[in-house]
Amino acid sequence: MGQQQQQEGPVPMEEDVKMETTAEDSRHLQHGFSPDYLKLYYGRLFPFAEMYKWLSYGNDGKHPGCDPSFIARREFSFTLEHDIYLRYLSFHDASEMEATIRAKCPHKIDIGAVYNVEPAKRTAYSGAGSDRVFSPVERELVFDIDMTDYDDIRNCCSGADICLKCWPLMTIAIKVVDTALRDDFGFEHILWVYSGRRGVHCWVCDARARRLTNEQRTSITDYFRLYKGNENTAKKVSLVAASLHPSLLRAYTDVCRPFFEDTILLNQSLLTPEGNYERVLDLVPDDAVKTNMRDRWQENRRSSAAREDVNASRWRQLKQTLESKQKGQALRRCVEEIVFSYTYPRLDMEVSKHMNHLLKAPFCVHPKTGRVCVPIDPQKCETFDPTTVPTLSQLLNELNENEAKHSSINNGSKTRDLEKTSLGRAVHFFQTSFLDPLLQASKAEVAAAYQEKLHESASRPTLNW
Repeated sequence: MGQQQQQEGPVPMEEDVKMETTAEDSRHLQHGFSPDYLKLYYGRLFPFAEMYKWLSYGNDGKHPGCDPSFIARREFSFTLEHDIYLRYLSFHDASEMEATIRAKCPHKIDIGAVYNVEPAKRTAYSGAGSDRVFSPVERELVFDIDMTDYDDIRNCCSGADICLKCWPLMTIAIKVVDTALRDDFGFEHILWVYSGRRGVHCWVCDARARRLTNEQRTSITDYFRLYKGNENTAKKVSLVAASLHPSLLRAYTDVCRPFFEDTILLNQSLLTPEGNYERVLDLVPDDAVKTNMRDRWQENRRSSAAREDVNASRWRQLKQTLESKQKGQALRRCVEEIVFSYTYPRLDMEVSKHMNHLLKAPFCVHPKTGRVCVPIDPQKCETFDPTTVPTLSQLLNELNENEAKHSSINNGSKTRDLEKTSLGRAVHFFQTSFLDPLLQASKAEVAAAYQEKLHESASRPTLNW
């Protein structure tokens, strides 16, 4: 085990894992999650090989320029059953990672930074002088977007609850942030992952992104900071410049305004009933306009028109009033401020600013929902439905059903097991759309660095005695 704690009992081999279901197990599986069946998930479905290849970034030992210590310096943390929390874990190779995860059966796996030394040796690097400091040297640029940060504008759900009426807020966030990361910062290797319950995570894995300083990470995070203030601040988006920044203009034109007018406005009933439209009017800095709109809408509150038509027509009225030529610049910008207030991404800023922040690993199973943290295709994110993401119980039922149909075939390979379930599609997307291009770039970087080192060594003058 090297630097890990001793395994608690033998790790079951795949051929020893049985799919028998007890009555108590069935009750657990109705909610999508069971600690016992999590062991089966790690034993048969978790994509260990793909995860290890990702986090090795080409340092797999197959090239003389590889860094053999790279993966061993990566921090992992486990949350075990009964909220037992283990930090500063690491693995020397793929087999150790798989054996430890299968033995510990963590309810949650978090991934941290790559440090200058193995996390288990950190105590030898504390308080011993500036030349012996345990510190992170590399870490993906990560973003965490949580639906609870939109509670002040959601009228369908609150807290950890989500539905198809509010999920488009996550779709907007993916579209806006992904486009900016690619077009404005030039990043290419970006992974979006469903958190398993109420949000999304983003991993920017380009070598340049992984080596950003904390100050640089803060600057990039601030680039996306438009929504400001607290629960005591009614207006949280203020556009003070004469014109929109090109990134904001692109987000507004291509994503935020269309989603606001076609989806969010109607899904959240923003302008009906009175309690909802008052929150919108709070964003208008003109009492006369607010009074005018309030009077018109109260006169029509008994309209027989459909609720969606009421929201759409009221928005047109408000928009036309604010954008009229007689109004000042501040009121004309108010339309953009309202749209951004209800659509622009709200990032957990602290997650992105520091290299040593932990983030949940892809393909974990969320213990509250039983859903797997699957990748999301940013090019098709508007079709992603969190309510149909595979659950632990669904995957095991798929395995049971498949094996019942093919009971004469005895094949215990994880690849074949994945192909028997709907998780196979998610792993295939992870492999082909994200991992393969990333590894190609990573291995080219390893090779280039090695050639540069050889060139430097060859160009050094030699001493002849």
